[in-house]
Amino acid sequence: MADPHDSREDEAVEEEEEIDETGYKSVNDAVLFAIEVSESMLAPRPSADLKKAGPESPARAAIKCAYHLMQQRIISNPKDMMGVLFFGTEASKFYDEDENSRGDLSYPHCYLFTDLDVPAAEDVKKLRALAEDDEETNQILVPSKERVSMANVLFCANQIFTSKASNFLSRRLFVVTDNDNPHGDDRSLRSAATVRAKDLYDLGVIIELFPISRPDHEFDRTKFYDDIIYKTSPTDPEAPSADPASTQTPSVGGDGITLLKSLLSSISSKSVPRRALFSNIPLEIGPGFKISVKGYLIFKRQEPARSCYIWLGGEKPEIAKGVTTQIADDTARTVEKWEIRKAYKFGGEQISFTPEEQQALRNFGDPVIQIIGFKPISALPFWASIKHPTFIYPSEEDYVGSTRVFSALYQKLLKDQKMALVWFIARRNASPVLAAMLPGAEKLDENGVQRIPPGMWLLPLPFADDIRQNPETNLVVAPEPLIDQMRTVIQQLQLPKAQYDPLKYPNPSLQWHYRILQALALDEDLPEQPEDKTIPRYRQIDKRAGEYVISWGEELEAQYRKMFEEQPKTSTLAKRPGRAEAAEGPSKRAKTEADGGQGVTAEVRSHYERGDLSKLTLPVLKEFLAAQKLSTAGKKAELIERVEEYFERKGG
Repeated sequence: MADPHDSREDEAVEEEEEIDETGYKSVNDAVLFAIEVSESMLAPRPSADLKKAGPESPARAAIKCAYHLMQQRIISNPKDMMGVLFFGTEASKFYDEDENSRGDLSYPHCYLFTDLDVPAAEDVKKLRALAEDDEETNQILVPSKERVSMANVLFCANQIFTSKASNFLSRRLFVVTDNDNPHGDDRSLRSAATVRAKDLYDLGVIIELFPISRPDHEFDRTKFYDDIIYKTSPTDPEAPSADPASTQTPSVGGDGITLLKSLLSSISSKSVPRRALFSNIPLEIGPGFKISVKGYLIFKRQEPARSCYIWLGGEKPEIAKGVTTQIADDTARTVEKWEIRKAYKFGGEQISFTPEEQQALRNFGDPVIQIIGFKPISALPFWASIKHPTFIYPSEEDYVGSTRVFSALYQKLLKDQKMALVWFIARRNASPVLAAMLPGAEKLDENGVQRIPPGMWLLPLPFADDIRQNPETNLVVAPEPLIDQMRTVIQQLQLPKAQYDPLKYPNPSLQWHYRILQALALDEDLPEQPEDKTIPRYRQIDKRAGEYVISWGEELEAQYRKMFEEQPKTSTLAKRPGRAEAAEGPSKRAKTEADGGQGVTAEVRSHYERGDLSKLTLPVLKEFLAAQKLSTAGKKAELIERVEEYFERKGG
């Protein structure tokens, strides 16, 4: 049995095991929040903005960050694990939810609030209650009177990762604290903490520090945490090479609202692991000169990921499991996979190929990025961007020294404003493309958090058949008074700092999809209407630019009247019929019949001699053919061909 589907489906099936629906390699992530509990972390910091909420403590801000992250993960990354660990508490707790203790292990002043696991609805509710209920917070978040050992905290995290996420490729520990020197001059405790951090490093766990500065003290990483935090993990294949800029997390401080926003920005930038779109592709700079790089898809359209169906007919929502069976049309028997062959139509017949032949047809060589030459960046036109660019970063796995060579090439291209033309094959069975390899500088946000890392970008270039000619347009320039008044309107409607931040305007359709899923998962009431931040603020627009818009409209009417008053009476504008006259129609038809269609014939003949019959409208072509007693049926191209044949018979 033949299956005449596109050959691209084979490619998708072959890559199904390594590439998920987001375009990344399928890598599960395990994140453990470690939040310090101390007097300074629990002290509320009043907000400078009176319109905002009341005082907010750093500990509560960190708990809200963990809640927001867990709320996102339960929908967007349902297979990822997350846990919350408090250290520095008076109470100690280290057991599963079913009250089963983990042996005889004891970690003083460590409170495992949420065990490291796939977040369930109860976990989200529990964490939300902790973030909103002051009474429960006061019972759990009681600071210890004794000094907590960081070695004990790191060893506790080690045991959690080992027992719950031993086979995860991405494991990270988020440490939120405002104490930059927890052990002071005690060398034994500092040494023990360094050993435990090294154990986590060997285990493949990445420690991310989120320091919080106090109102009277700036957090200093060099006192303690620079000795226990490593730049990269040796066993994490998704972690890029050492990049000091990407691992530096600025200390945040200020009032509670500013602290919450800064923590959310910092944690969101590190909440998702950098999952490679492709790994260890050779970048060939010259014959026999290769380095290895990884590719990341940083810019991608977010869409609702409908990976499963939910059955709501029972007592609680459940995931429905679908089964697909292929049945023959004639006998209704089940068709096995080995019986199906793909066929393609050539010359009206179906020609089938074996899987080996299909792979050979699509094989353009091994994955590679081969530099062809170099050009100035100014030579790249703005319309050449037709697809999402791919971010590449060096890897030391295949070729030692790739980072140094990549850095030298990057700095040279960035300094000279050059780009490289490359032959790019992303993965096996992928179509090759010509791409521009552009250097990209690092970009930070207002909080000093990295938004775009430094590296190279591969921008696929269009082929000749991808480029279409723009239609001819007659540009009409507005009068100067209209331009001057519109300039004032635009100035009144400019955003603060003259900068548009797309992160402040989420996709309303996507957020509504997530909001419905959240309500179903947490047994909440379904929302009535979505929150759409893209709707213009009409009152504010009217307040700032309403008068200028009305003035511009009056000027537009004046310019319109002036333009028609200056036209001579014999001009076509003055003789243009109104809507009522145009609706009558018979007078124009009678005039055409009276002159025998000579005017239309002359017009069509002139266009034929110039070779631009396509500029004539369909009614004119039909009117001419009807006057010549020829058929008026068919599309415009057929009518033009019929007109050309007529003039050729008449000898032009």
